[in-house]
This record gives sequence, structure tokens and C-alpha cells, in this order.
Amino acid sequence: MTVALMWEARAVDGRGDELLAWARAQELTETPVRRETLRAPQDRVLVITWWDAEFDAVLPELPEPGAELVARAVHRWRFETVGE
Repeated sequence: MTVALMWEARAVDGRGDELLAWARAQELTETPVRRETLRAPQDRVLVITWWDAEFDAVLPELPEPGAELVARAVHRWRFETVGE
């Protein structure tokens, strides 16, 4: 089974580039099958990691950035791949 972990944060106004750099610099204790970092308007950053694991497996996730960098708490979601 493939599990995707999604991590999304919104930077304090004007600090989107710093949040993006922070997220890209975060190393995980294990290497995912795939990792992708995206950005969106309003200084939002999204990191998706894919894992060959069961849905409820304990997997490494990106931490919360410092409060001075984010406008709100990080949002996290977990999804599983479904067949076509």
C-alpha cells in the first residue's frame, strides 16, 4: 500500500520564501519513496511524502516551524492510494 502524508503551512505575510527554504531543509529520519514541495498564493507551502507502508504506520513527518514563521498551526493529512 502507498500512503501519502501532506503537510501544509502558511507563512507570516512576506515570509513565504523563508518558510519554503525551511521546509526544503528539513530532513526526515527515513527516506520516503517520493517527496515533493509545492508553493501557493498567500505564502503557503505544501510538502507531500509517499511511503510504502500501511495507512496507520508510524512515519516520520515534518515538524512545526517556529511560531515567528507561520501564521497558523500546520495542517496535516494522510491519504492512501486506491486502485483504478
